[in-house]
Amino acid sequence: MPDKALACELPDFHDIEQAAARIRPYVRQTPVLQDVALNDSLGCQFLIKCENLQGGGAFKLRGASNAVARLREQGSGGDVATHSSGNHGAALAMAARLDGRQAHVVMPENASAFKIAAVRQQGGKVYFCPATQAGREAGMEALLQLGYTAIPPYDHFDIIAGQGTACLELLQQVPDITTVITPVGGGGLIGGTALVASHMGVVSVGAEPEGAADTACSLAGGKRVTEVEADTIADGLRALVGVRNFALIQQLVERVITVSDAEIRQAMIDIFRHFRLLVEPSSAVVLAAARQQPEHFRGRKIAAIISGGNITPEDWIKTSQWERNASGSAMIE
Repeated sequence: MPDKALACELPDFHDIEQAAARIRPYVRQTPVLQDVALNDSLGCQFLIKCENLQGGGAFKLRGASNAVARLREQGSGGDVATHSSGNHGAALAMAARLDGRQAHVVMPENASAFKIAAVRQQGGKVYFCPATQAGREAGMEALLQLGYTAIPPYDHFDIIAGQGTACLELLQQVPDITTVITPVGGGGLIGGTALVASHMGVVSVGAEPEGAADTACSLAGGKRVTEVEADTIADGLRALVGVRNFALIQQLVERVITVSDAEIRQAMIDIFRHFRLLVEPSSAVVLAAARQQPEHFRGRKIAAIISGGNITPEDWIKTSQWERNASGSAMIE
């Protein structure tokens, strides 16, 4: 349970309802899909909430739009600043541009070229930093010294509330879901999802890469891990879980399942085979989790939030490609 001081800084279900009304003009209602063959192979009814089809290609537009709209409501002008592996940066750049501001975005030097271009295309200014949490935070602090307003990518009241609107919309579209699976990186999406799911009597489960399993380690130790050397193809999930976000996960999430990069690659391929969607590795963790531990989901009606699709076909092929076997034939059909 979060301490009393932190609890005052956490959104609740009412805040998410308000966020949904606030951002309605700026976001899309994304579809929910399922595939009979995939259901049969998993032993459950498995639906996907396609936030890869959200404006900007990821759920991040929800939180960014809510945070910028709140600044406007509060009469706070000026440019905004953040750090991001890409999707939040692009979403904030879009939301800021639509509000007559500019976003200043610190990005790791190993960020996807596609995502860097997306930030710039939305009018954001990019600043590179070392590919570490400390590098991101130092870059962000330098921008704040210039007078910009901070809108962090996940550990932020309005961001969590905005991200929770994806689950609220999902449960309005399909009210009889029993379980929601969400990717876990910084924790904005799963934090908001867990708030909605708990309020509506739905189980919340997280999926995290083994190579960036700080949330799973934090849960096991009962204390938030503050350092991790992330090594995973799921670039959007390399960030440390935020303080507010971890408090919500501790309180409201049933479990966090960790999956390997090999399982993520296979899930990317399976999502393409069953839905003809090219998704980021960070999105595919949800299907990888359902495949790895089918006993937790068998017979249930579950939904997985597909968090983003900002990947080129060429990069999708490279990322999802298994090593060729000894005969030289590819293992992807």
